[in-house]
Formats: sequence, C-alpha cells, structure tokens
Amino acid sequence: MRELEKVLKALANKRRLEILRYINKREAAVADVADKIKLSVKATSKHLAILFSVGILEREQRHLQMFYVVGKNIPKSARRIISLL
Repeated sequence: MRELEKVLKALANKRRLEILRYINKREAAVADVADKIKLSVKATSKHLAILFSVGILEREQRHLQMFYVVGKNIPKSARRIISLL
C-alpha cells in the first residue's frame, strides 16, 4: 500500500501529468520537456526527479543532458493511470 501512496502523491500534480503525457510517447531531455510544458528547466528537473524516485520514469545521462522515458517496470498502479492520459 505504501508504494501506491507514493505513486498517487507523485501523480497528484498537474505539471507531472503534463510531463507524463509528453514522455509517454517519446524519450525526452529535460530541456525539451521544459520547453513543451512552458516551465523552467530547474522546476521541470525537480518534477522529473520525483517521478523517477517513485519508479515511474527511467533516466540516462548522455554527455551533459539527462534523458527520461516511462519505465518498463513501473508499478502497476502507475501504468494504469498513465494509460488514461
């Protein structure tokens, strides 16, 4: 149950849902996500870190950029919610 609480808390934010709508279709760098949702890179990075911390996103650093993608092994509760976006 604790895992579900963490996932729901992470998803209970409009900006994070916007991020997931965008990343659900493609891998994206932090700056690309920030540009798409009209938010600063710093704020976007914080939102991405929260989604990463609960296992919804995976990330990979390439040179100076961090890329995010919806994880392959995300919690079932999160997968159901993301499929509705």
